Amino acid sequence: MKKVFQLVATTCFAVAILLTSTTVFAQGGKPMASPRDSVSAKVGGATISINYGSPSVKGRKIFGGLEAYGKLWRAGANQATVFTTDKDIMVEGKKLAAGKYTFFAMPGEKEWKIVFNSQVGQWGINGQGANADPAKNVLEATVTAKAAVATDRLQRWYAVESLKYVINPTGFSLIWENTEVPVSIK
Repeated sequence: MKKVFQLVATTCFAVAILLTSTTVFAQGGKPMASPRDSVSAKVGGATISINYGSPSVKGRKIFGGLEAYGKLWRAGANQATVFTTDKDIMVEGKKLAAGKYTFFAMPGEKEWKIVFNSQVGQWGINGQGANADPAKNVLEATVTAKAAVATDRLQRWYAVESLKYVINPTGFSLIWENTEVPVSIK
């Protein structure tokens, strides 16, 4: 009986090691190419949060290249970017009710169109581009892009290489490559 127990225990241990090593090697030990990230902070009296996929430049031209001017974009990578506010807010002077939205952007050389869409949970793109139903757009506004500025080398590298969102007392900014897109919130 003792030998049967030892055989079963040894077999279970060997199977567990095999499954663990297969899983680790299947992932290749590489981090996700565009990991999910999120930011959350108070703007005025509202708590806003932005959950997004954070792609990297990887030597590519981003705006006017990978992300074409005049084409709606998921404003991140993989799953669509989700914007949440716990209170009604004013975005670029337009009312946005408390709730959860998909955030899209249409890059331009100087001006960008931003879109808050009531459909959430979808993958960021489909065969035609951004996975957005225009009938579900609840707010659209035009904002002015500017050159991204960072104060030290690490911030400069991070701002250029990985897409990020920053929330500040007057709203939020999308920052990637050499571009910052500030969005006003009150």
